[in-house]
Amino acid sequence: MPSPRQQRFSRCLHFIDTLLGAATLGGRLSALSYRIGLHGKLGVTRHTLALPPERRLARPLKIAFASDFHAGRSTHPAIFDDLFARIASEQPDVLLLGGDYITGPARHVAVLCERLIDCRPPLGKFAVFGNHDRATDHKLIARRFKQAGVRMLVNRAVMLAPPFDTVSVCGMDDPWTGAPSAAGTFAGARPVRVLLMHAPDGLLGLKGQRYDIGFAGHTHGGQIALPDGTPIVMPQGPLSRPYYYGRFPVRGNGDLIVTRGVGCGGIPVRINADPELVICTVQ
Repeated sequence: MPSPRQQRFSRCLHFIDTLLGAATLGGRLSALSYRIGLHGKLGVTRHTLALPPERRLARPLKIAFASDFHAGRSTHPAIFDDLFARIASEQPDVLLLGGDYITGPARHVAVLCERLIDCRPPLGKFAVFGNHDRATDHKLIARRFKQAGVRMLVNRAVMLAPPFDTVSVCGMDDPWTGAPSAAGTFAGARPVRVLLMHAPDGLLGLKGQRYDIGFAGHTHGGQIALPDGTPIVMPQGPLSRPYYYGRFPVRGNGDLIVTRGVGCGGIPVRINADPELVICTVQ
């Protein structure tokens, strides 16, 4: 049963989706936007993490992270072809997905699942919900992801297979439309902890839990930004504003990597906030 907050958000999104359907000409505007380059140019952003000697891995772990796909009228599916081609060329050990898979009805997730089926990193594919997912039929999204071989993590930790069995991916529910639980997210976690959440604001609910590296999206890097990358309109959320894009040290914890994401939310335009795939190598 959706919470009152989810129901309010869902009604709001339904209204917005109706407006977007008219404003984007049923998706034809996103096709034009992609063709003329207004979706931005997909790139790869690389990070490395050296663990303390006592938690050092047997060999480097290559993590691919992508978020904020917004499949639907505002994002042309060709950008997903670009993304999964990059993932295939990078050959990561594991793929992490940071939420907001759709804009509008949950059925739009089928566009992603067609591509996820053929994406097979050896250690698996893991995902968390975003606010747009929670506000629609998130159970349908979870079912479709399961069929595509993606494990949805809702406040739980999953240990990776050897030789990375000292590593857990710890997936936390969305801080605004979900029901995040730090205790559940880290229960039984192995010594090396990779935190996966939708929004930087999830840090507010950690309750003293430790992680080594964290991944979040939600902000789109503003989606429309000044030439120096500063968003024209700052993202919503108390931590999504200062942590709108980049890699940030978190006091008493590991760094947090915040991605600009892949798709377009609201309008089919990105300016000075190109879509990206994040690759993080952990040693």
